[in-house]
Amino acid sequence: MAMSRKVCTPWLRVVGIGDRGLDGLSKEARELISTAEIIIGGKRHLSLMPKTAQEHIVWPSPISILLNKLTEFRGTKTCVLATGDPMCYGIGASLCKAFPIQEMIISPSPSALSLACARMGWPHQDVELVTLHGRPLAILRSYLQPLAKIVVLSNDENSPREVAELLTEQGFGNSQITVLEHMGGSSERRIEGIARSWSEKPGAGFNTIAIEILSSPETVLVTRHPGLEDDLFINDGMLTKKEVRAITLSALQPYPGSLLWDVGAGSGSVGIEWMRLSPRSLAIAIEEDVDRAATIVKNANQLGTPKLQVINAHAPECLLSLPRPNAIFIGGGIATKGLFDQCWESLQEGGCLVTNVVTIEGEEILTRKQAQLGGSVTKITISKSEPLGKYRGWRSQMPVTQLRLFKNLGERNQINES
Repeated sequence: MAMSRKVCTPWLRVVGIGDRGLDGLSKEARELISTAEIIIGGKRHLSLMPKTAQEHIVWPSPISILLNKLTEFRGTKTCVLATGDPMCYGIGASLCKAFPIQEMIISPSPSALSLACARMGWPHQDVELVTLHGRPLAILRSYLQPLAKIVVLSNDENSPREVAELLTEQGFGNSQITVLEHMGGSSERRIEGIARSWSEKPGAGFNTIAIEILSSPETVLVTRHPGLEDDLFINDGMLTKKEVRAITLSALQPYPGSLLWDVGAGSGSVGIEWMRLSPRSLAIAIEEDVDRAATIVKNANQLGTPKLQVINAHAPECLLSLPRPNAIFIGGGIATKGLFDQCWESLQEGGCLVTNVVTIEGEEILTRKQAQLGGSVTKITISKSEPLGKYRGWRSQMPVTQLRLFKNLGERNQINES
């Protein structure tokens, strides 16, 4: 959104309010509201405000409408009301992207996370925070680890039941669920139960769920570390196998907030595991085959990464319109004309490109690219023991040749045989 002029004096106030309304705010926060000329908030927020001569505006939807409206008010004392801490999955993040922080005053109330941790006696640093507000329930799957403590910001009054059903379905039916309604207000209520036997009727829509994850001997554990079992992915054989996948992800060097292109994604396993490593990580799976693209979507939902973007199109043409990635994995189609070169051109400076091949012709392409660009080539051979008559012997999988390159990092791209 373009800025028409620079305004240095703070004019935009963002005040977080809790269930007690004005009574729960500090003197400074109440003054930010009372001295504003325009107040913007949800219907629930505005219902907590006294009747004054100030202009009250209900939050429009989508959020882009609000941002455009605020641009019109620029320089006018305007107060946006938010729930709890505006910077904790709140409106504050969007506003900070649209306006300089020098033009804003942000006054938070305790977040739902803070209140829930206080009610449960859980240290913040030991807790995972997940929001379901406007997000698919499937996102919770990647957080389900034994002994984990999770605070879930509910979407509505049905969220506790849906969460209990998901926990039970995933083998965590013994988990302890605590629903905290209207925390800090006169209607505060606490409901406790076990996931597999949850039978509570829907309560308040304004609720937070605290979960203590407990597994059973029958629970199939799905780690967040690279190398998930192959049978966790629906596939038609186009799958980067477990051990090679773990090596590949290590080679790609993922970090929180980084974007991966998984080109020739097959079943989507590399992109999915990339996103499972960090909630902030992003991935785009590019797959030309229609059925495989649909399978990637199913795998992503089942393994807790529904935000994986799936592009069902032919590469390299479709790559031109995509955001430039921090890392690229080419898992298929290395012989496609122009594919490697377009990937290399699109990769951000300092980014990493990894490609795996299993054919002699593919190796020849990697050899040429290494001679041209440097990098390292690694041969990966995996053998597993199998019955051999009354004994056991080794059965080798098809060897994989891997090229790894960093873009414009000097010595890191010197030819390094390993």
